[in-house]
This record gives sequence, structure tokens and C-alpha cells, in this order.
Amino acid sequence: MINALKISEKDNVVVVIENIKKDDIVDYKDLDGTEKTLKALTDTKIYHKIADRDIKKGENIVKYGEHIGIAIKDIKKGEHVHTENTEGQREDLKEKE
Repeated sequence: MINALKISEKDNVVVVIENIKKDDIVDYKDLDGTEKTLKALTDTKIYHKIADRDIKKGENIVKYGEHIGIAIKDIKKGEHVHTENTEGQREDLKEKE
């Protein structure tokens, strides 16, 4: 049963649509319709993010196809992606004007 969503093909996270417990199986569809699964390494609250692949320290966190933060430590596939392992990253909008 689908319990997570991948929003953009650029994303390296999925958004869970129900509370997930450590060791639960996370099911989602890739944008091509392929069903994928991963094992949750941590408890994750509804609407939070889980890494759908390993993310290295210093790598951008991508959700909705946009950079939303930077990993401050290595994040394993299946791990909750949140403030304990990321740092916010704001775009310089004046630079884009």
C-alpha cells in the first residue's frame, strides 16, 4: 500500500503520508509509475521526509524539485530528513532579479 509520495524526479526524498515506524516498509511510486520500496530506519511523522537514497554530508536536500537545505551529516536511505541532519538553505532572490 502506498504510504509516501515522490513529488519530482529531482527529489532525493519522499514525503510520508502516514506516520511511519522504524523498520516499516515505505512504498511509493516513482514518477514513471514504478512502485518502489525502502525500509524506514527511523520513526517519521506524517508529512515529513525520508531519504530515498544515500545523501552525503554537504549535498543538497531536494524536495518539489528545489533545494530546501543541505545535509550536515551523511543521511542513509530510509532515514528521516529533518533538522537533526540538515541545515536550512535560502535562495538569494535578489541575485535572481
